Amino acid sequence: MRRSGSVVVLAHCLLNADAKVKGLAEYPGALLSFVLPLLEEGIGVIQLPCPEATFLGGARWGMTREQYDTAAFRRHCRSLLSGTMDQLESHLRSGHSVEGIVGVDGSPSCGVFFSCTGYEGGEIASGDFVERSRNALRRCSGEGVFMEELRALLSERGMSLPFSAVDEESPEGTTWREVRRKFRRDADGISGEA
Repeated sequence: MRRSGSVVVLAHCLLNADAKVKGLAEYPGALLSFVLPLLEEGIGVIQLPCPEATFLGGARWGMTREQYDTAAFRRHCRSLLSGTMDQLESHLRSGHSVEGIVGVDGSPSCGVFFSCTGYEGGEIASGDFVERSRNALRRCSGEGVFMEELRALLSERGMSLPFSAVDEESPEGTTWREVRRKFRRDADGISGEA
């Protein structure tokens, strides 16, 4: 057997940019500059499901954290994560190394250090709604809804894994090497953001 015994958990869109809201993908297909180096090291990948695409489909509008912070969406996230949690538990029980979880900063769902806020409400067709909404949108500190639920489920099962993120505003700027260094610092008990 030539298994490496090492896996990493990736946000869905790092391997499938077509799941993103139309117009938001900064790369075609997968983020190769991030994904190829970890594959070349022989690290396996667990791809998280995309909670936004499975909840609202591919024809959805861009939304903010406030809009996804609902009981129904949180239930949806937990339901989607059920199989992933079983998979993680199995890897850890088998003695495999789960390097950590990589989200996408700026996402209302998969942000780790940063999400987005600024919901304005109202009708799209009413006056300056689009302009007001665009002007209200801003990055905010904190996790997206999906990552919050993932962290809570890990805790409920007695698992602790490090989290990091690729920055949605400049995805090519985050390297696997940087993320892995952060994972190892966190595993050694040293806190810090990527």
